[in-house]
Amino acid sequence: MASKLLLEIVTPDRKVLSQEVDYVGAPGIEGEFGIMANHIPFLSALGVGNLYFKDGNRTHYIFVSGGFAEVGNNKVTILAEVAEKAVEIDIARAQKAQEKAKARLAKAQDRIESARAQAALQRALARLSCKDAAQKAGTTTH
Repeated sequence: MASKLLLEIVTPDRKVLSQEVDYVGAPGIEGEFGIMANHIPFLSALGVGNLYFKDGNRTHYIFVSGGFAEVGNNKVTILAEVAEKAVEIDIARAQKAQEKAKARLAKAQDRIESARAQAALQRALARLSCKDAAQKAGTTTH
């Protein structure tokens, strides 16, 4: 039986990652799920949050927003609308987006504006959380 699995993360713009890993944790729309080698096949929609993977004793973080995860034959394919490695996240930009989203939320006139502002805030907070988790894990270079 295999002990590793191939993790591939792609967006409409680029291939973000292709690497053999020991474990993948991802934000599904129903909650976080985890995958190890020899996992049963499945398909899940992704939410907004931190995807992380373990390679040996190191944990690496990638921000993802929307898309799908497909698991089968010791391969995890992440088709994400947005995916950014922790090293690619601009903290100042994410903080600015957070402030802007909070201001939009405070001024929202209807449920649609409120929902859009809330989604923008969630993305900004997830990016900041991803960067923070990577720094704490000492893996900000991946």
